[in-house]
Amino acid sequence: MAITIAIPKERRAAETRVAATPETVKKFKTLGLDVVVETGAGDATKISDADYTAAGATIAASAAEALKNADIVLKVRGPDANEIGLLKRGAILAALLAPATEKDLIAKLAEAGVVAFSMELLPRISRAQAMDVLSSQANLAGYKAVIDAAAQFGRAMPMMMTAAGTIAPARVLVMGVGVAGLQAIATAKRLGAIVSATDVRPATKEQCESLGATFVAVIDDEFKQAQTATGYAKEMSKDYQAKQQALISETIKKQDIVITTALIPGRKAPVLVTEEMVKTMKPGSIIVDLAAEQGGNCPLTVANEVVERHGVTLMGYTNLPGRLAVDTSSLYARNLFNFVSLFVDKKTADVVLNWDDEIIKGAGVTRDGAVTHPAAKQA
Repeated sequence: MAITIAIPKERRAAETRVAATPETVKKFKTLGLDVVVETGAGDATKISDADYTAAGATIAASAAEALKNADIVLKVRGPDANEIGLLKRGAILAALLAPATEKDLIAKLAEAGVVAFSMELLPRISRAQAMDVLSSQANLAGYKAVIDAAAQFGRAMPMMMTAAGTIAPARVLVMGVGVAGLQAIATAKRLGAIVSATDVRPATKEQCESLGATFVAVIDDEFKQAQTATGYAKEMSKDYQAKQQALISETIKKQDIVITTALIPGRKAPVLVTEEMVKTMKPGSIIVDLAAEQGGNCPLTVANEVVERHGVTLMGYTNLPGRLAVDTSSLYARNLFNFVSLFVDKKTADVVLNWDDEIIKGAGVTRDGAVTHPAAKQA
């Protein structure tokens, strides 16, 4: 009997993405797997039930029907309590489970006997790059942050030379130079802005400058040693933090748009832009806070709202990838296909989970009725 993959509809508020596309349905079929899609699962991404059917999927009238015989379940966000109750014991689930904060969800998945994989926990190794959902989603989030800011901004982004005079280009500061930050830099540059960027990791200086941005940081001996062997930032001394904050305070006064991207899994987002800094910004300036879901990089940010404080507009969208659902779903679905391909035998179409594989082990959070991942246990 063929292995069945189920794609339920997303039920979390404002989640517009979907975990499979007609493209990946066809690919699953070539692996010898059956695919069941809950009706309406692709509506927000403009994928109709007919599109899924044409790709070889079966349409289920409800979540219960989609999940009742599912061996593998693919989702964007974690399932709700009703969906967990519909999963059979031993079913494999792959989704963005946020194990550092969603401890009740992880515990319920363990109790239900589900083999759960949290896609955020994939190890950052070359073999896992094609499965890296954080990168694929953050890339488009960085792009969308700049586009949203440009749409909200009351001026043009590039320098405009007209017979009536010259309009100065907008100034954009990107705070945090990960995947989202680098894409924000590239997008702002393409729109003609003058871009600067800041990060505490020395390696990001060259990355910023290669994209045409000016790097803003206190570059001293401590800064040069501020990165671990695995590429993550070390915690800086109070003295360095004070010097860096003073530099950013002076820099931010000159900016028209600020994009903040600093997130620490399982912890409140660090404050990068204080209220005092906001007060010094020019009226009509924009802050796009990509950390809004975890409290924000600015304490004035309100999750899921666009607010004005001290003459500055703060944009606190918590699901920027969902605001580009067609493209982010396409990339996310490919990430999931590449992950599932890792444990489906190409000859027999059977599931073979090799728990010695660092990708399988690294992403696994529940197994045999227990919570297995250290990050989930700690939460």
